[in-house]
Amino acid sequence: MGLTDGGIATPTLDREAPEIIHRVSEEGGGYTFARMVSAAASDGDATAAEVAREIAWEQLHSGPWHSVLPIWRDAYSMACLHVAKHHFAGGDFPETLKVLDLGLIMGGSLLRIDLENAVEKVMAVAEEREKSNNNVGGDGGLLFSSVEFNEDEVFQLLPTKSLSSKHVARRSELSLEGFLRDYYMLGLPVIISDSMSHWPARARWNNTDYLKKVAGGRTVPVEVGKNYLCSEWKQELITFSQFLERIQSRNTCAVPTYLAQHPLFDQIKELRKDILVPDYCYAGGGEMRSINAWFGPGGTVTPLHHDPHHNLFAQASDFSPLPGCW
Repeated sequence: MGLTDGGIATPTLDREAPEIIHRVSEEGGGYTFARMVSAAASDGDATAAEVAREIAWEQLHSGPWHSVLPIWRDAYSMACLHVAKHHFAGGDFPETLKVLDLGLIMGGSLLRIDLENAVEKVMAVAEEREKSNNNVGGDGGLLFSSVEFNEDEVFQLLPTKSLSSKHVARRSELSLEGFLRDYYMLGLPVIISDSMSHWPARARWNNTDYLKKVAGGRTVPVEVGKNYLCSEWKQELITFSQFLERIQSRNTCAVPTYLAQHPLFDQIKELRKDILVPDYCYAGGGEMRSINAWFGPGGTVTPLHHDPHHNLFAQASDFSPLPGCW
């Protein structure tokens, strides 16, 4: 029996579908969506599944994100699963992954387990096909090369007098108690060195073959432009392989593409396995707010800003300068 036998299993969707359809009709006025997604489920109508996804997509973009009814996010996940089933049955694994990723990025939490399990199956099938076709990757080139940078050019990107003149301490093997006592409780910044040497990401994330293998076909949201204040700034959805190609392109400095403020590790579990949460993250008590990824070419900066919560910035790559406003 092959991995593709039986298609994509969706036990949560099978159980929750009647309630989702009822709620999207009653709360969201989605009567057409309900008819289309029902046809997709009962008759295997691929066109109806795609129409249902388009209807839900329009609802997600009908106003500010915070005003979108939560049921429409679950409805979008539902439609994505139906569309993905058809692409998977037809052997179009890249398109299947794209649809599932859009469900993970834009959809709700109710059907997330089905989306994640479907991604795992599609990735396994794709890997099996690669092996059967004898497509074996090479040793892998470097994503970034170690280069010298001009410190003066980096600081020119910052507003005048935006940096404190105080020295920022650098500590090695800093204990959690010392971090709390000497820095966290006093509200002082500190650079902690030698605390990430055991992270697999330190070696793996500069290898393009590795990144393409575990995440190349996944769709991710990226930002295009020097920063969000620039007129040319925009957002796009592209595959991680396309993103890596842009990073390595000679034209990347003109209009850089970067991945920021996205829960990448919730979406791509393989990359989450490459990092470890430092004990310092639990210094303030309570729950972790978020674990986000910033991935992009050197020279990309974020305008000076203030976050409403404390941040621990873990730099997995040493190949680009870190301006003080990040």
